[in-house]
Amino acid sequence: MMWQRLKYYVKNFSLWDLITGLRVTGRYFWKQKITIQYPEEKTPTSPRFRGIHALRRYPNGEERCIACKLCEAVCPALAITIEAEPRPDGSRRTSLYEVDLFKCVYCGFCEESCPVDAIVLTNMADFHIENREEKILTKEKLLAIGDKYEAQIAKDRKADERYR
Repeated sequence: MMWQRLKYYVKNFSLWDLITGLRVTGRYFWKQKITIQYPEEKTPTSPRFRGIHALRRYPNGEERCIACKLCEAVCPALAITIEAEPRPDGSRRTSLYEVDLFKCVYCGFCEESCPVDAIVLTNMADFHIENREEKILTKEKLLAIGDKYEAQIAKDRKADERYR
């Protein structure tokens, strides 16, 4: 009992914990740093990474989505809402396409179920919102994201073929 108390006082007065911590710090102080300077440097991501959603268009500018509602049916979180209406030419297209990012779990089922490759999950991980309303992606926002990043999406889809 006496030795334990003596050991306790010696450790406290000699600042043993501080010395142990400084020893760990000193061990790594002279080694090369591995910190990433985020906005300038990007960390590598998996080719199967799933980021923000996008709706794609055909090369002629027409939207790909045919309103089959498979993505809505397969979504485990019920994050996708689709309403469809027929066009004058007899084809069916979406009048409402919304993805609620509050609910979305980024599972990729919507992307895999789409027969025309209309909805995709991009490799964009660095998006932010300022208002709660921005977390619900409407058809216009999804098409704008798809138009903006179409070249990257097409490149990623081509590289992704080996995993399918």
